[in-house]
Amino acid sequence: MTTAASGAAASPPAAEGKGVGPLLRAWRERRRVSQLELALRAGSSARHISFVETGRSRPSEELVLRLAEHLDVPVRERNALLLAAGYAPRYPQTPLDDPALDALRDGMERLIQGYEPYPALVVDATYTVIAANRGVAMLLEGVPESLRTPVPNAMRLTLHPEGLAPRIRNLPEWRGHLLAQMERQIALHRSDALRQLYEEVAAYPAPAGADDGRPAERATWFALPLRIEHAGRVLSFVSSISTFNTPMDVTVAELAIETFLPADPATAKYLNSLVS
Repeated sequence: MTTAASGAAASPPAAEGKGVGPLLRAWRERRRVSQLELALRAGSSARHISFVETGRSRPSEELVLRLAEHLDVPVRERNALLLAAGYAPRYPQTPLDDPALDALRDGMERLIQGYEPYPALVVDATYTVIAANRGVAMLLEGVPESLRTPVPNAMRLTLHPEGLAPRIRNLPEWRGHLLAQMERQIALHRSDALRQLYEEVAAYPAPAGADDGRPAERATWFALPLRIEHAGRVLSFVSSISTFNTPMDVTVAELAIETFLPADPATAKYLNSLVS
């Protein structure tokens, strides 16, 4: 498994020239929550929420955090709200290679190694690969070194015409799934870096012959599979993404562990044969 240091995933939304009120209103509207509903959730009043949003009232630090929690504002953006309200950021952003996160890194390593021979990897908020196990390395066999170094990106590795894309047998569907996933993340995090990545990978030309043209047997699916060719076989996986509960650090909040489970007995048998 390889591990890379994680950099900042995105710049916080520009608060310069804006108070906390307009930012809170933008998050409330993004979540499609009325002032009254937010007030009831946060133990405040619609009048006070209105005064905060229009700048007539300065919210306490506690209220900013309470509103952010009920609006499901990402940790990085909560710091931006606090700064806009005139308070110090509450959540640190610890570099992943900091000794304070040794236990976290070790735990993630054990987790994805224990998942072998099935693929598993750890990514940050812009899909930079922080760590990957040997199952992922197997799938990446033949991918050019230029895409794998110096810092690999999961979306580029998957969708680039010189990456995994030519071997993905249901590329149109899997590509659509990944782009929709990125769109949801952009709406949640308002990340310029993530939007730039989206625009880049969405513009990649589709490799010729990536779709085998055969209709998939949807009745057998319990989730959209990734169907990918490896060593003359078509392997089928379904993926699951895990994040940390109630993170108190920006870096930790933006980490995700993606695991790939065999979607059919043939894939499971083949992967297990590699380690038997």
